[in-house]
Amino acid sequence: MIEARILLVDDEALNLEILLEYFEGETSLTPHTADNGEMAWQMLQAPDADYNIILLDRMMPGLDGIGLLRRIKEAPRLAGIPVIMQTAANSAAQIREGLEAGAYYYLTKPYRRDDLLAIVHAALADAEARNGLRRQLDQHIDSLQFLDSAEFSIRTIDEAGQLASFIAHACPDPATAVIGISELLINGIEHGNLGLSYAEKSMLKRDDGWRVEVDRRASLPENRDKQLRVSYQRESHQIVLRVADEGTGFNWRNFLEMDPERAFDPNGRGIALARMLSFSSIHYEGCGNVAIATIGFDASRQEP
Repeated sequence: MIEARILLVDDEALNLEILLEYFEGETSLTPHTADNGEMAWQMLQAPDADYNIILLDRMMPGLDGIGLLRRIKEAPRLAGIPVIMQTAANSAAQIREGLEAGAYYYLTKPYRRDDLLAIVHAALADAEARNGLRRQLDQHIDSLQFLDSAEFSIRTIDEAGQLASFIAHACPDPATAVIGISELLINGIEHGNLGLSYAEKSMLKRDDGWRVEVDRRASLPENRDKQLRVSYQRESHQIVLRVADEGTGFNWRNFLEMDPERAFDPNGRGIALARMLSFSSIHYEGCGNVAIATIGFDASRQEP
């Protein structure tokens, strides 16, 4: 379990008391509280501030949740901290506004302790996975920028992380590219080759059993020979990645955007984040078991 410092921001003293009770017994989480947006901002600005996650109330007087969120995402030192937005209403418009501002995880008040902890642990695990990928980048050599084409085959989640870090070093911005490449590879393995459904992953994420189940399925006789095939091609103006799994495909168009209805789930945002953060374009071929992603050599992001 990841050890983390969590900042709880809510202008209602009773809500903060309830949250602190919810986190009692969670030895891996150390909660800190702020009763308004400005106080939270000052705490985040402190030189020794080292928060791993923020649980943020949307509706507060003065600097509200959206305002604070925008400040956080504009600060390079803070932008990578995952933010869970608390809202009293399940409003698609409000959720979409929060998603656009950078809050990719949501809780609707009132919520159960189990729901809170599931989202917190999912957000922390996602952030740690991305940080781990960035750390792996240092293990590869800069000469990969001269790579013109390559073909790879992998089977496991660990191999996906290693290959994502390797390929990212051949891209213009490795730290950004590695996130999207990793998402495509992991999706191809877990959902494609291993047949893990969206609902099954949601349940496993809530029970902290996702990795155990993925490894179990990978060891089954019917899955041992399945490969995820990855091709890399450098063209004059872009890099093209092709990721092909052996699954039956999925309705990929539903996952290219951050859907407000999925904002409350512990999973389901990976492809949309990859498209927004890492790729110039992404689409799927066939039944949805072949992903084609491009990374342009300029800073623009142009969807076809």
